[in-house]
Amino acid sequence: MISVNREPDFAEVEVEKGEPNDASLRFERETDRLRVYLTAKVSRPKRIRLRWHGKAEGESSVLGDAWERGYGTLGFGGLSADRPLPWYFILTCREGTVGVGVEVRPNALISWTADSEGVSAFCDVRSGTEGVVLDGRELLVASFMSREYPASAGEDNSFAAACDFCGRMSPAPLLPSEPVYGGNNWYYAYGKSSYREILSDASLQAKLAEGLKNRPFMVIDDGWQPNSCAGPWVAGESYGDMKKVAEAFSDMGVRPGIWIRPLCDDSDSIPDAWRFENLNHRLDPSNGEVIAHLQEVVRKIVFDWGYQLIKHDFSAFDVFGGWGGARGKYFTDGNWHFSDRTRTSAEIYKDFCRAILEAAGGKAYILGCNCVSHLTVGYCHINRTGDDTSGTDWERTRRMGVNTLAFRMPQNRRFYMCDADCAGFIKGRIPFSLNRQWLTLLAKSGTPLFISAPDGAFSEEEFAFVRSLYRQAAEQKNRAVPLDWRYNSSPSRWEIDGKEETFCWFDEKGPAF
Repeated sequence: MISVNREPDFAEVEVEKGEPNDASLRFERETDRLRVYLTAKVSRPKRIRLRWHGKAEGESSVLGDAWERGYGTLGFGGLSADRPLPWYFILTCREGTVGVGVEVRPNALISWTADSEGVSAFCDVRSGTEGVVLDGRELLVASFMSREYPASAGEDNSFAAACDFCGRMSPAPLLPSEPVYGGNNWYYAYGKSSYREILSDASLQAKLAEGLKNRPFMVIDDGWQPNSCAGPWVAGESYGDMKKVAEAFSDMGVRPGIWIRPLCDDSDSIPDAWRFENLNHRLDPSNGEVIAHLQEVVRKIVFDWGYQLIKHDFSAFDVFGGWGGARGKYFTDGNWHFSDRTRTSAEIYKDFCRAILEAAGGKAYILGCNCVSHLTVGYCHINRTGDDTSGTDWERTRRMGVNTLAFRMPQNRRFYMCDADCAGFIKGRIPFSLNRQWLTLLAKSGTPLFISAPDGAFSEEEFAFVRSLYRQAAEQKNRAVPLDWRYNSSPSRWEIDGKEETFCWFDEKGPAF
């Protein structure tokens, strides 16, 4: 089976056009991985291509990861030199399963392809879309690794292998000290809320979690600030004093959480030098003054206002200018650069994520949303691993939520806690019978459970049902395995705590138009 724990059979460094290529690679082999180093004095390296020869025996299928969130398209597919596989992949064949990837927090944006003759790694070491200025510095590009998991008696060991391999790529995850669950107001309010309404939302969380020692969160999503989807990060008129909101939550026994989009601010107080050129609202995280400003915002929210969870959003889009689901072999495209060209995009992004965590000072959990997956590990306690579900469109919840939960489940507790997103409840929109299944699977999955519902959204029977699931969500001790993930993009057969359960993700009409 395929191994990348050795020097590649082919290696090439691409530099800026017209420059002499003095870039060189150094390989350092360890027992279970290969460290790849890059240096250049004059030239500005852009990308590295590595190739390992090897054939997968028999019929093979491959599962890749995603650049940031999943977009409902995760799943196993055949060998293909044209299918980019960000960060790592799991390959299954008659002999068993093999995991191939890089250790978390590399200093490059890395994707793979797997074909009938071997595997290739594509390492983007640019700073934006321009070559990085190393000036003689030796850069640890990444630690490459692979591991075989032989099958026995025809057993499908792909899920267990994926879980183990994710743990090996991420030896020291950052996790919450106790399970995180509760409410988020986005999928019923969609940005239209107020002080009175958010306190009502928190009251619902308090009632659902009555008697539970581990208290729920109420996360205030986009809409509390004056500008929709942008800073400055001060309270809008409908909310008033955000410190008083947090205090009111705490008085109810509900832990306060809040949403921010740290790298988008259209206020007049932001200097033009902090912004990307020709992008009026997006801030350049390679600028030290921008990082200092963001840390000041976070410290205000945590230490002055008293919020115990920060959800930072658009944190890949605002750096790289696009959604991961629309990108291919390379996450970065266009024609742009950071103000600091001496660090790779991956290094700059990691420093940005680290700055937010450090500013919280251990007093708040960090929930990343639209974060670059492999680079976020260790800097977020929780990661929103899929695109938005919905309070109005069941097909979106099924496509994004179920797919994300199943195929990124191996990362749960190994990279971070995986948040597959909310169950949204708006009367007259999604039938409770469908949302009931999604909520049940979330509660029994051992991952964070969030609901989006106003007070009064549930009948008495529905309320009692949701409340019963909160008891499981407050502990998150369950273990769920998608049994049909090899051939179903929305797995319906799950093994939960050793017993098989079947979920039906469609009503009698099937998928929508």
